[in-house]
Amino acid sequence: MAPGPDSPPDAPDRQPGAGGAFVRAVDALNETVGRMISWLTLFMVAVTFLVVVLRYVFDIGWIAMQESVTYMHAIVFMAGAAFTFKHQGHVRVDILYRNFGSRGQAWVNLLGGLFLLLPTALFIAWISWGYVADSWQVLEGSREAGGLPGVFLLKTLVLVMPLLLVLQALAGVLRDLVIIRREASRETGGRGA
Repeated sequence: MAPGPDSPPDAPDRQPGAGGAFVRAVDALNETVGRMISWLTLFMVAVTFLVVVLRYVFDIGWIAMQESVTYMHAIVFMAGAAFTFKHQGHVRVDILYRNFGSRGQAWVNLLGGLFLLLPTALFIAWISWGYVADSWQVLEGSREAGGLPGVFLLKTLVLVMPLLLVLQALAGVLRDLVIIRREASRETGGRGA
């Protein structure tokens, strides 16, 4: 989790200049997106409950209502991935990582961000561009009669997810560089990194 307002002045999110401003802006963006879409989980449970009650108690069903659960699930998962990454809620093998100091953890995070997360997110965006563009070109809607007309909007999430992840990964890289430099400076007694 990013340091808060009581964080020390040398904390990565309190750094002056464009790098610090970028980290703060990306953190704020993904925090806002994550908190907003977290409410969808409650709404998704309520709509799912309503679908089940309407179908099995009253023998009523609407395809659009059923599809809305899929849309909400996709929004929570895809738009919330960067929020989860920001708060280190992703799956991680902690066998060695948890025993490292802050500098070692920063190196692992930096290398993972540069060589795993960024290339994967950029590949997803690159490979999905045509898929999403084709959907927008025809303003793709549901294949089911009475379904939701915005399938092209749903597919856009395939590009939103890597965009938010790339931004959060870049903020993480800057944050990790500050930590590595700060720890190196402390080890050398402040004589430089």
